[in-house]
Amino acid sequence: MTDNTSATNPAIDDNHVIAERKQKLAAIRAATNGHAFPNDIRPEHHAAQLHAEYGEVTKEVLAANLSATKKVAGRIMLKRIMGKMAFATIQDATGQIQLYVTLEGVGEATIEAFKHYDLGDIIEAAGTMFKTKTGELSINC
Repeated sequence: MTDNTSATNPAIDDNHVIAERKQKLAAIRAATNGHAFPNDIRPEHHAAQLHAEYGEVTKEVLAANLSATKKVAGRIMLKRIMGKMAFATIQDATGQIQLYVTLEGVGEATIEAFKHYDLGDIIEAAGTMFKTKTGELSINC
């Protein structure tokens, strides 16, 4: 038998990843008085439900109906930070929905915390429905 261990695939040292995660956890606990992982998240809507309800609605109709707040929760699958704003795609049990997070919408502390979230983190968001310039259904947080 031959040894399948290759010199080109050295064992990955996970110590630095674990240390980084511990530092992030300590920072979250300090910022939230020890409540790093709240378990009281109660989403009122799901991605598939929002796509079914608003997927065919035009940008103009959505812009005219800004009073209805939608509350979702899901795992961060994609995150794009652009200064004082960010886009994130979250996934729940039914599908994916895009979030549009702005400094004006959530405030300085929340946008700074959002910048440090990792892919895979589970978050809750609330806001109004709109469509981007490319026509993607999103929640304006």
